[in-house]
Amino acid sequence: MDTSSPAALVNAQILNMFVGRRVRTVVQVQRNEGGFLVGQSTDGHQLTIKSSVDVPVSHFMEVYGIAENSQTIRAEVCTDFGPDFGEILCAYGVCLCPFYHSTVN
Repeated sequence: MDTSSPAALVNAQILNMFVGRRVRTVVQVQRNEGGFLVGQSTDGHQLTIKSSVDVPVSHFMEVYGIAENSQTIRAEVCTDFGPDFGEILCAYGVCLCPFYHSTVN
């Protein structure tokens, strides 16, 4: 990761403040639309990720890339955290709501 150009940690609600800039976020993948992943942000809103990475539905994924608009990130690096990322964090007292509640209930 390029430390000379740090990425802002964002959710869907504040992504519009960083259009054209490097950002990072965590989403839970909802569907794969061939080159586009649609994921749920930590604030419960949908984000579109432009990526050639094929991450399975329901997996959590960290995205590092450029905010193209208020709902789309062009990914440079994606990391698949698997399906249990939210549950693991909650076990340590860090909840990414609504991720945890939607996967447990």
